[in-house]
Amino acid sequence: MYWVTPRHLAGDDDALADRIGDTLTDLGWRMWPTSRHTLLYVRPDGLCGAEWILAAYPFELGGLPVAWQLSARACATSAMTEWNAYFTTGVPYEALAELLIAIDAREQPDADLAGPETVLGALTAQGWIRDVDRPRTTAMDPGFSSCVSLEVLPPLIEDADPRPDPVGWQAWAEPALGSPYLWCASFSASVPYDLVAAFASSLASPVPVPRRTVPKNAEGRLTVVRRS
Repeated sequence: MYWVTPRHLAGDDDALADRIGDTLTDLGWRMWPTSRHTLLYVRPDGLCGAEWILAAYPFELGGLPVAWQLSARACATSAMTEWNAYFTTGVPYEALAELLIAIDAREQPDADLAGPETVLGALTAQGWIRDVDRPRTTAMDPGFSSCVSLEVLPPLIEDADPRPDPVGWQAWAEPALGSPYLWCASFSASVPYDLVAAFASSLASPVPVPRRTVPKNAEGRLTVVRRS
């Protein structure tokens, strides 16, 4: 077992399904398999859902398959989701777990209570730096290997906002310039900024995380704090 830092390059230890499934079970979310060979978890009030969709392979972000899709509705009987968030394989499960804990704690998961500065402030508080050209929308880690940015959404990102060219928070890790992405995440336009901030704060945390394996394309960028 290794304890490594930085977290945003630590990968998912090939345990993204199990770790997040355990988190949702501990929160009391109900789970059942679907006909698409996915696993759907729903909050007891029916307003929020989290689905392990890797087997369905719906689409990719940055050349990586989307593994988890989170969603929220204004009311449990609504057929339309207000917002969605998507995460590929490789995303650090600690950051996704913190996001889900924040979602679970919110009575109204579709109400936006903050602005973009909430996300950027969560990152800069952990030592990330703002982009010189886009200081109000973009921050990156000091090693320039990971970025969180408010961008025009890529295709297939679903949201209740009908306006053309909506923007939403995008996050990714690229261990070396021009190398394949380690992971990608996409938050649709209506995801409340304080929820994105919960993900961002955990992502940028300097606290070491345990891993049995580390991503090969990030080995040179990781620091092993200790072995156990």
